[in-house]
Amino acid sequence: MNITKAIIPVAGWGTRMLPITKSIEKSMLPIGNRPVIDFVVQDVIKAGIKDIYFVVGEQSAQLQSYYRSNIPLNDYLRRAGKADMLELVRPLQGVNIHFLTQPSTGGYGTSIPVGIANEFIDQDESAVVIMGDQFFYRTDGGSNAADLIELVESRGLDAGLFGNPLPEELIPGFGIIEKDREGNFIRIVEKPSIEEAPSNLNNSSFYIFPKEIFELARTLPANPKRGEFEVTDAINAYVASGKKIAVGTVTGDYMECGSVAGWLRANQIVCADLLQ
Repeated sequence: MNITKAIIPVAGWGTRMLPITKSIEKSMLPIGNRPVIDFVVQDVIKAGIKDIYFVVGEQSAQLQSYYRSNIPLNDYLRRAGKADMLELVRPLQGVNIHFLTQPSTGGYGTSIPVGIANEFIDQDESAVVIMGDQFFYRTDGGSNAADLIELVESRGLDAGLFGNPLPEELIPGFGIIEKDREGNFIRIVEKPSIEEAPSNLNNSSFYIFPKEIFELARTLPANPKRGEFEVTDAINAYVASGKKIAVGTVTGDYMECGSVAGWLRANQIVCADLLQ
């Protein structure tokens, strides 16, 4: 399996982080001296991804600015005798960046950006899909995108997803993955009791999707119970058609950066390492 594309949705308003997200894009909130999104980007680059498609909001500008060259800054660093810092601010090397705009009006939900990316995915092609307001912090130099690609290849499949283990007491607050004896996806059980939970794996929103799931995300209606366009509906429809999705366990410390508590925790852990 030759996976060279990654889709990273980052169009959300970040309402749980207001008022700061009124002027700072949620994916650009700092974790130490890097934005949240860069932890995701560096992970997929390590996996050999050559094309990254950011699905951004209509007002997005900070993300584009971060990943392009800043010529006045480069000139200043040279004049100030700080040329050794140019490596910190250079554009990404060996990867192409694309920006797809998600309209601010119309449907809402996790399947919308996946459906928008559909036209850039070829038939018989799979791509990595990772939501851009979280990451899994690793200190071993590894890549979760590479691990998921390896898992899917080892099962001879076209699709896969990761779950992250939860402490028992948190299980009732999350969507929990049920898998079969072969380790393939059955369903997500929303907020089960501890006794009824099929596992302790929370859906990590870390996927490999084939073209068929992208197409389902584009065409399926909103979830009738919640009124949102949910990517889990596309996943369920894919499995219902007889296809299989490999399930694995993600590596690293789960950094949920869409809430104040999660963002502060991520900074505490990452900054502790930076200061060592």
